[in-house]
Amino acid sequence: MPENLPMPVTAPFSRAQKAMLLNLVVRAAEAEIMPRFRTLDAGDIDAKSGPADLVTVADTAAEALITRGLQRAFPHAVIVGEEAGDTDKDVRAKLSTAELGFTIDPVDGTWNFARGLPAFGTMLSACRFGRPVFGLIYDPVGRDVIWADMEAPATWRTRQGHTRDVKTADAKPLSELDGYIELNPLPDTHKRIAMTKCLDLAHFGNLRCSAHHYRLLAQGAVDFNLATKLSPWDHAAGVLITQQSGGHCAMLDGTPYDTSINNGYLLCASSEKVWQSIAEHFAELLA
Repeated sequence: MPENLPMPVTAPFSRAQKAMLLNLVVRAAEAEIMPRFRTLDAGDIDAKSGPADLVTVADTAAEALITRGLQRAFPHAVIVGEEAGDTDKDVRAKLSTAELGFTIDPVDGTWNFARGLPAFGTMLSACRFGRPVFGLIYDPVGRDVIWADMEAPATWRTRQGHTRDVKTADAKPLSELDGYIELNPLPDTHKRIAMTKCLDLAHFGNLRCSAHHYRLLAQGAVDFNLATKLSPWDHAAGVLITQQSGGHCAMLDGTPYDTSINNGYLLCASSEKVWQSIAEHFAELLA
């Protein structure tokens, strides 16, 4: 279908629509992101809320390219990119009432990207009334994607076109669990609680990149991801991909996730059993 003609909205998305979304992300990565990787000047990097919260010219240019493509294909959709959403809080609220909405994180893991570390990705989700129904996480370095919709298992597609379903890890005891947790955004009292609780796990860390946190969870490499910064572009795609790879996602208090939730703890785990074990272990954070 020509790019200048709107694509009809179907549920679930058609194969052509999903291919168009992937091609749009790949084009942004090849045109705006990878040519700037390890070539940024100091003037190409800026700080937003703090010195670790960065934005680069690659973020803004890639988001603009993807946004234009979505606007052409889905002219009535609500589109929320990270950079636009940071400056226009009202547009984020529109996701929960939109029949079709998109979230874009053009360079998730910007701190890594800006420092020359190849741990970053591009995340895109489609949502209906705030609930993700399609998710895509693309690795511009490896040039592969993990994606899913509501009707099919999560799939890993390589740059050569090979595909395979991905599956989360089998359940394990608490002492054998390995995962990711964001500690820095926590209040000091909660940070101390969380750090103490983490000592009962096999391993915990933080890659500074939700895209790879979710990819590794979906592939069965880790067992959980506990997030404390709930920007919708960081999580909508990952939540759906986790669910469609056999995992379980909900807020730490059991509330189902949707993009309107801005505060609290989002826990995604390899299974409902593991989710329950982690939720009980960290329940003190809800006090």
